[in-house]
Amino acid sequence: MTAAKIVYASATGNTEGIAEFLEEQFKALDVDVELVEADDADEDTFEEGDICVVATYTDGDGEIPFDLEDFFEELPEQELEGKVFGVVGSGDSELYPDYFCQAAIDFEEAFGKTGATKGADLVKIENAYDDEDEVVLKAFVKAMVEATA
Repeated sequence: MTAAKIVYASATGNTEGIAEFLEEQFKALDVDVELVEADDADEDTFEEGDICVVATYTDGDGEIPFDLEDFFEELPEQELEGKVFGVVGSGDSELYPDYFCQAAIDFEEAFGKTGATKGADLVKIENAYDDEDEVVLKAFVKAMVEATA
């Protein structure tokens, strides 16, 4: 059975909600999925997964959330060949137009150094997800699963 790991950081609950929605969608496609809070993520988190997902918000002026900093710094050193990755970001483009979803962009770049295959395009969500975002998130999950086939 295909296994997915979703690492997420959430300050307001928006990204946690997105991660839980992703979890439901993976389960609907018969994928064994585990949600991992940022504080619990380490360099071995993606070792047992076929699909590696990071869902993050952007802190302040484009920074990685504090509880994901160590994980982010260690990610490019991971050897994830044969695995599929994807990144989802939430942000506020009105308050932070210059840094909208910057942490998600940075995570996608870091994944590119691991040898993993990009399974779906980066998804940027304005604050909490809505009905329109659900369509995009479902397509993201479907693409990730298809990329493991």
